[in-house]
Order: sequence, then structure tokens, then C-alpha cells
Amino acid sequence: MTKKNVSDDVTAKPKSSRRKFLKAGAVGATGAVAAGFPMISHAKTTVLKMQAAWGGGIFLENAKSYVDRVNSMAGKDLKIDLLAVNAVVKTSQMQDAVHRGVLDAAHYVPAYWYSKSTAASLFGTGPCFGWSSQEVLGWVYYGGGQELFDELMGSLGLNVVSFFNSPMPAQPLGWFKEQIKGSSQMNGLKYRTVGLAADVMLEMGMSVVQLPGGEIQPAMKSGLIDAAEFNNPTSDRDFGMQDVSKHYHLASFHQSQEFFEVTFNKKKYNALPAELQAVLKYASEAENSNFYWHNTKRYAEDLVKLRGQGVNVYRTPDSIMKEQLTAWDKVLKRMSAKDPFFAKVVKSQKAYAKEVMNYLNLNQPDYKLAYKHYFG
Repeated sequence: MTKKNVSDDVTAKPKSSRRKFLKAGAVGATGAVAAGFPMISHAKTTVLKMQAAWGGGIFLENAKSYVDRVNSMAGKDLKIDLLAVNAVVKTSQMQDAVHRGVLDAAHYVPAYWYSKSTAASLFGTGPCFGWSSQEVLGWVYYGGGQELFDELMGSLGLNVVSFFNSPMPAQPLGWFKEQIKGSSQMNGLKYRTVGLAADVMLEMGMSVVQLPGGEIQPAMKSGLIDAAEFNNPTSDRDFGMQDVSKHYHLASFHQSQEFFEVTFNKKKYNALPAELQAVLKYASEAENSNFYWHNTKRYAEDLVKLRGQGVNVYRTPDSIMKEQLTAWDKVLKRMSAKDPFFAKVVKSQKAYAKEVMNYLNLNQPDYKLAYKHYFG
């Protein structure tokens, strides 16, 4: 009988096992490759068409800044195409266009659709309860303002989702043909403003004309209006207001706080994945800081340039601003009596402002005191 070599048995079994191992290993390696390199998605980029209310200038820059943030964070999944003023519809038609899906989105201010509801102006161009735009946005985000706005959209049957950003400094009283030292000089003047500010200035005895920004300077040049405000020194200088007036009054309560609204067609918004909805929302919040840092520097620089062009710059007398507050009281009383929702929003705003501004007024030092100490 032939004797078996032990080494033959030992080596024979591993050959079979090795084949099984290699086969299994190949499958395992394939799985590892698949896990390490997932299938590439070729999903089409979602493109939203957003029209801005601005034909140029710093506000169009601001709209572009928001869009750039969205596009940067969303990558290839979402892109916003920004369209200039009147590209698809007129500014007064923008909200309806977004509601109907003619536009996917819009960048403007609530005062531009004030005719739909007087309460709209409370979300950006409302009364001053001792607060600035920063605190009004605090009310929107943490004081129930967003919920009230959504309730308003529902009551109007509007198919939109909106976010707010960019706390604007108080708007100037504006441009006049002479220095205004008392409210009696304003009586009967044809004056351009928008939103609830129009009602306030009517109470002040003015005749109000609501015009788009680009039409203000020509209207004052032709004599259609006697005085006007838009928003800030940079925009005013871009419009050429220094060419039709040399008397510029800063500080006012007619529009002492305002911010932008970015609004989206609700159906388009709801169709987006949750992470892209979050991008649209949080890009809006991020733009808050960028706007304030960017715009206040530009406004300050352009105020210096306006002075260099022969413009006399004044601070509106406190006596006029006190009369504005009295006018606001009358407007709020009248509007609240007509509209329970208007009254509801005002009540919410007052409650927030009373609490928050109590703390801030007690805690904030007098910054003017420090400014005068160093700069005179």
C-alpha cells in the first residue's frame, strides 16, 4: 500500500479554500468599491427665477448677495436666477406673479404690496415703538411675527412663503427745497413716500404721492412733487437727488425701520427637499449681518460725498419727530378700529418692544456721548 504524504493533504485543502476565499474576496471588494464610490446622481438642477424690485444700485447688490449665498450653499442642486426690475412683471404685480407661479420668487419690501392689506406695512414700515429694524426682525423671528405674517398670507389666499432680512437704518425725512425747521413748512407739500408712512404724512398735512424709486428725481425736477424720501444716502445719490435739491434731512419716524422680503411660490418651495428649504431660509438670516455691515459703511461714505457736492445735511428737529409720533397714534387707532388683524399685530409688536427695549434702554450706554468725546 502506497503511503500518503501528509504534506499532500495539507496543501490540497488550502487550494480549494483559497479559491473560495478569492471568490468571496472579489465580491467583498466589489461591495467596498460600491460603498466607497456611490452611484453619481444626474438629477437636474432646480432653477428658481427671482425678480428684484431694483433696476440697479445698492439694493440690487443686496439682492444679488442673497442669491449668491443660496447658490454657494446649494451647490448643483439649486440655483436662483436673479432678474432685474420689470423683467417679467411690474413691481406692483410681483407678489401676484409669485402667487400664480409666473415668477418663482421675488425680492422687494412689504410696503410695495400695501394696497392688498394695510397690515402688510406693519411688517417692515410700521410705527416706531422705540425699536430699530434689528428689534423688529427679532419680533419676526422670536416674537410671533412670522406666524402672524403667515396667517395674513392665508387670509389673503396667497400661495407664497416669505422670509425677512436686512435691517435698514432709519430712513431720512428726505429732500426739500429749503431747510425744514418746523412742521408748518411741510403743510401742503407734495411728498413721495410709501406704505403706512403715506398715512402718517397725510396726518402731518402733506399731500402724498407714491412713486417707484427711479421716478422720484424726475418727478421732483419737473415739479410733480415738492419733496421726497427713498431710503438712504447711497440710493439718493445714485438717483441724482443732489441735482434737484440741496437740503437733505436725516432722521425721521415715518419709516424708522424696514427690511427686505424674499418670497417664494409655495408650491415650488414645498417641492424642494428639506435641506434646500433650509438653505433659502438660513441664507436670508445670514444676509442680515452682511447687509448691515456692508450698507452702513456705504451710506456713511456717500453722505460725505453728498456734502462734497454742495448738499446741506440736517438732522430733522425733534419737534417734527414728536408730531410724527402723534400722527402715528391717530393712524394706528383708525386702522385698528377697521381691521382686527391689524390691531392684533400692533398688540404683538408693542408687547415685544416693551419687554426687549426696556432691557436695551437700561443697558445700552449713550453712544453719542462717546462719539462726541472722541470726534467732537
